[in-house]
Amino acid sequence: MTEVQELARFVVGTHYDQLSTQAAEQLTIRVLDTIGVAIGALDAEPIVAIRGLTDSLGGNGASTLIGGGSSAPDRAAFYNTALSRYLDFMDSYLAAGETNHPSDNLGAVLAAAESVGASGRDFLTALACAYQVHTRLSDVAPVRAKGFDHTVQGAYAVAAGVSRALGLSPEQTANAMAIAGTANNALRVTRTGALSHWKGLAYPQVAKEGTHAALLASVGITGPAEVFEGNKGFKESIAGDFFIDWSAEDLERVRRTIVKKHNAEIHSQSTIDAAIEIAGTAGFDPSAIRAVRVATFQVAYDIIGGGEEGDKREVRTKEEADHSLPYLVAVALLDRQVQPAQYEPARIEAPDVQQLLALIEVRPDAAYSKRFPDEMPSRVEVELADGTVMGAERAAYHGFHTDPLDWAGAVEKFNALTTPFTGDALADQLAGVIRELEHRPVSALTDLLGQVPRDRRLT
Repeated sequence: MTEVQELARFVVGTHYDQLSTQAAEQLTIRVLDTIGVAIGALDAEPIVAIRGLTDSLGGNGASTLIGGGSSAPDRAAFYNTALSRYLDFMDSYLAAGETNHPSDNLGAVLAAAESVGASGRDFLTALACAYQVHTRLSDVAPVRAKGFDHTVQGAYAVAAGVSRALGLSPEQTANAMAIAGTANNALRVTRTGALSHWKGLAYPQVAKEGTHAALLASVGITGPAEVFEGNKGFKESIAGDFFIDWSAEDLERVRRTIVKKHNAEIHSQSTIDAAIEIAGTAGFDPSAIRAVRVATFQVAYDIIGGGEEGDKREVRTKEEADHSLPYLVAVALLDRQVQPAQYEPARIEAPDVQQLLALIEVRPDAAYSKRFPDEMPSRVEVELADGTVMGAERAAYHGFHTDPLDWAGAVEKFNALTTPFTGDALADQLAGVIRELEHRPVSALTDLLGQVPRDRRLT
């Protein structure tokens, strides 16, 4: 067997009972979190434009669009994934050389599962499978340093999850992953320099194409069987050599994923906690700040601190703001929170934010770098005009894998994001169905998602 065929055997052989109690609980929390983040983005300008395009293209109506209506599974995969990705408030996985967002697979897996009338158990199994493939490939085959985006491993993961949801054979599943993996090798320029809407839409594209690849495979279309190890394949062309014994894999990797506490790029979470602590200290006066010094680990510095992916102190858009550590520290010090409100154009452009972020210096710390990814250490120091220095240090936060989010905490975040659209009653119904999804058909969830209003309620 080729390597993709061995992977396909793992995918097809997965079942819900492989999940430990803890993994099943965390997977259900990820579903709640991802759905909440998606609903919270329904009225965002790019999402409204995508929804209009999706409606104009039509579709066979097999899969529900969050906010009402339906389309073909691949188009629903794009739209629903765009929703869950837009706020940049979803979960993450930290590998030594790669960071990804496994919840990006939910929109595609949900669309596929609904299209075949799947059970909640089948949907959850398929999603857990996507999590496992996505995280394990990121562990051993990072691509960021080669100039490719973290969506590259996702092409295999989303095709795996969709294939499992559709109930494809091992041969069809292998072809789906081979097609998706060969065709979707995105460039890291997506997340460097001046950021565009594509930062939040790169994975929706992969979700759409991975779903379409599985649909093609379901009708007999084949892909390169040696996509991993073959001449000019993934290993030779991009990743280098690696090995995963898929026969020894389980579905537990979801427990190493982490949920965002703050609406910001994942590597900023502990830094933001430290900044908020300083902002609450007696004697702190943001108008008297002379300088702010941030020490963090190398990956955070490179991606959001002004390192290899470009200067982060010129911030004009939401996409630039949530990937700028200086901006995130500035609003944390000024507002004592980093939530969707901190990305309103008026807040980004406000003089107090713009002036403060120019005073923030970020540097990498070698000792902190050695502790990543098991920790996310960071220190913030604020120097005031009178010479007073206030500091705080953090290495993790509530939602990190060492301090995992529980159901009550997940519901609190979910309600904050969803109730402006759903009101309390529908939000409670959604949370209740997700909590019991193991015992419900997936249509119980999608039926409710179709009832969510696309604009904020006035109640």
